[in-house]
Amino acid sequence: MKFGAILKACRERAGYSQEELAFRLSINQSDVSKIEKDYREPTISLFQAWIQNTQTPEVIVAFLYGMDGISMISQLMPLIGGFILWM
Repeated sequence: MKFGAILKACRERAGYSQEELAFRLSINQSDVSKIEKDYREPTISLFQAWIQNTQTPEVIVAFLYGMDGISMISQLMPLIGGFILWM
């Protein structure tokens, strides 16, 4: 499943750079970049830590309900205050 754009939106919503989030997750900045570009999938524990660090639990709820990336973003927009995602 591709959800790099969703995790990027979570990071940006929290106001973190890739470097800041990488530090919080104890991974390399290049790993954050690869995950956000869908070149690499995060482990479930990394996914959970990403959500906890960015304080975006609504993403896990949507993920567990099986929403695909685009519909997840469009349905989360009202919840996260109309965050604009550049694609």
